[in-house]
Amino acid sequence: MTPALTRKTALLLTVSPLLWAGNAVVGRLMVGAVPPLTLNLLRWLLAALVLLPLGWRVLRIGGPLWPRWRRFVLLGGLGVGSYNSLQYLALQTSTPINVTLIAASMPVWMLAAGALLHRERPRPQQLAGAVLSLLGVVLVISRGSWDTLMQVRLVPGDLYMLVAVALWALYSWMLARPSDDSAREWHWSEFLLAQIVFGLMWSTLAAGGEALAHGGSVEVAWSLPVAGGLLYVALAASLVAYRCWGMGVAAVGPAIAAFFSNLTPVFAALLSAALLGEPPQWFHGAAFALIVAGIVVSSRR
Repeated sequence: MTPALTRKTALLLTVSPLLWAGNAVVGRLMVGAVPPLTLNLLRWLLAALVLLPLGWRVLRIGGPLWPRWRRFVLLGGLGVGSYNSLQYLALQTSTPINVTLIAASMPVWMLAAGALLHRERPRPQQLAGAVLSLLGVVLVISRGSWDTLMQVRLVPGDLYMLVAVALWALYSWMLARPSDDSAREWHWSEFLLAQIVFGLMWSTLAAGGEALAHGGSVEVAWSLPVAGGLLYVALAASLVAYRCWGMGVAAVGPAIAAFFSNLTPVFAALLSAALLGEPPQWFHGAAFALIVAGIVVSSRR
């Protein structure tokens, strides 16, 4: 029986997409002020420091984390290290609307990862939904122009985001198929902190490579807006959004929560219009409709 969707749960599941849309807009605003891979490192370093008083027990020597360190190296690399770094790289040349719309194509990548890695055969409804979602992504990449699609001129940011979504699908399947169930009993702060700690290793390597590519150092144009943006992505888009999402999913399950995740492009379009002067185009609305239709179709039984 499907749990009832209360107003409180609906609010929790709406807050997360709103905060993640804000993350995309802030990432766009940071272009030129903070290098993207450095931004990702600073974001999760600050988030770890804030989370440490709550989840420090998971890092104790002899604790339950260390026998599973290989698993968390992958989780941290895919979730904290790769996805977020690629998203900030994507925002260097793409827009928050495009980035969040491409991210909303997740059902395609989820089905592919499940079929290839776990032999989860998709149902016909899921395949139909995946086609609709993929059409939405193609519409975003082509900018609504058939000539552009035929020329296959992709903005580098669009390609970065496609790779990021594929890696997030792998990350999600790792969460859904844990090697054991004991980690499910951890406090949410412990589970997230464990991922962040190992993700910081990957983020540090990526930021180091970015520094080498810029002659051995990177410059951050510190200012009050930059500091405020960093606080937002570290606290609101990371800790608050993850916590609200976890509580919402626990209340009604992932099937209902998935519909709320597709509010992110809508919020990104509204925030971009208000803050960046980038009003949404007709193809953004059409692509969003296709992606939502794909998810609705794929979830029908």
